[in-house]
Amino acid sequence: MTTGTPRSAWQDVPAPRVREFAERALAEIPVLAEDILQAIRREYPSLPLALDDSGEPMALIGIRRALEHFVRPLASGSYTPHVPPQVFQQFGRGEVLQGRSLDSLQAVYRLGIRLSWRRLADLGTQMEIPPPAMYELADSGFQYLDGLVAESVRGYAEAAARQAGERLRLQRRLLDLLLTEHHRGPAEHGELLADRAARINWRLPQTVAVALLVRPAPSAVAPAVGDEMLLDMESEQPRLVVPDPDAAGRVDLLRRATAGWAGAVGPPVPLAAAATSLRWAQCALSLMERGLLPSGELLYCTDHTEALVLLPPEELIEGLTRRRLAPLEECGPAHRRRLAETLLAWLETRGGAPEVAGRLGVHPQTVRYRLRQIRQLWGEDIDEPDNRFELELVLRAMRLRGELG
Repeated sequence: MTTGTPRSAWQDVPAPRVREFAERALAEIPVLAEDILQAIRREYPSLPLALDDSGEPMALIGIRRALEHFVRPLASGSYTPHVPPQVFQQFGRGEVLQGRSLDSLQAVYRLGIRLSWRRLADLGTQMEIPPPAMYELADSGFQYLDGLVAESVRGYAEAAARQAGERLRLQRRLLDLLLTEHHRGPAEHGELLADRAARINWRLPQTVAVALLVRPAPSAVAPAVGDEMLLDMESEQPRLVVPDPDAAGRVDLLRRATAGWAGAVGPPVPLAAAATSLRWAQCALSLMERGLLPSGELLYCTDHTEALVLLPPEELIEGLTRRRLAPLEECGPAHRRRLAETLLAWLETRGGAPEVAGRLGVHPQTVRYRLRQIRQLWGEDIDEPDNRFELELVLRAMRLRGELG
């Protein structure tokens, strides 16, 4: 035994009566559509009423078409209504342009179906259409409603995707302008920034911080930073512009939004100097990749100023290190390291043997012995302020690189 399409209850209704029911329903559609529109206007007075080129409300056209496509199949002997896609997709697109969700539109559809069913039910009673056929018509109405919503969702999704794509394109143009060294005058640059920011409704802040992010995985979900921050996921290393980075709660918000991501956040700078903040973030990320700064987290450049100042100019620091630590060349590696650590502790504390010993965790007498050696090696140069400053610089850089304890 094979199972085919279930038999329609309308097939048990005489064909002339079915055609008459459909014709009378079609004849009532213009008035019914007007009544439905008026009910919608009463129920949702704030909904805008878009007009077509002839000045007729688009909603009225949509209601008429929906009713016609629902009723007309009965007149032709078909019992499956066809959803008109174009106008209802347009309604979905309109919700995107108006900045609304589909909730109100779906509520309007439900109201229209409810009012339509009342009118059709009255007509069915007048024409003595059997209840099974009317029940089937009611069930078709709910399925038809699902189809209308599906078409509107399709139009909404397409419009939202286009709108999102356009916003991303405009946002990248703004980011490129922000994060590229410019040679325009301040007034011209500011006007261009304001114009591009206005196109995506982004408020120009006084200060920004620029972050470079490290993808935890190729398919990682983008940080949920919202439209307030500018995020560029197209770059190999995603870029993020954080407005007003010192505002209350901004650090916590950024930490939650970037959970699972690592990277570096440049220092806060005036808006026009955003490229500078990006440059420091790039520098920090480079040090993180070399293991000289902590990785696996969102690092703030302002928390690692010493490393960012002393580690990047390697050639300068290495040359200065060779000159200032030349007296240690004759010492063995272990002894050279102990003297360097003692010298750095002395320079940092400016104290005597007890203070230096406490810092190093050794006996004060050991420190006195080392300090005497240091004075013998450097002589009077150790008392010159500029020399002491440069010694502290190179020794701090060595400690940052892990060469000293």
